[in-house]
Amino acid sequence: MVELLEQVNHWHWLAFGLALLALELVGTAGYFLWIGISAMLVGALLGALLGALPIGWQMQWLSFASFSLITTWLWWRRQLSSDKRSDSNRELNQREKQLVGQTLVLSEDVKKGSCRIKFGDSSWSAKASQDIPSGTEIKIVALDGIVLIIEPL
Repeated sequence: MVELLEQVNHWHWLAFGLALLALELVGTAGYFLWIGISAMLVGALLGALLGALPIGWQMQWLSFASFSLITTWLWWRRQLSSDKRSDSNRELNQREKQLVGQTLVLSEDVKKGSCRIKFGDSSWSAKASQDIPSGTEIKIVALDGIVLIIEPL
């Protein structure tokens, strides 16, 4: 087995990378993309150092693992920041954002500061800037996380 690993050259790594990229085209949602690119990087590194610096099979696999971790981590960081930006602008499946602008009649008195209000079939945390008596029509004007900011109409 070791003899087989010692015979691996840059062409093998490039072919392995292309095979992983081809698998990515089947539709694996990015799982093989960065691993395939990492294999291609190892192949390019071995090709560039063709005779100048022999790299053993252990170092080849260590390089492949390192490149895979680094490229995947960098993509994850970029994607995470992109997802956070798009989530802040999205209202789909975020019920609390859909409540802004809605009006309702209070069934209980609300004291200034934090309180709970009944809206629809749920109870929500809310903040009021003043005391509001029951029976008053209020409007949900903003959000603070998942806390509704309310004002009387």
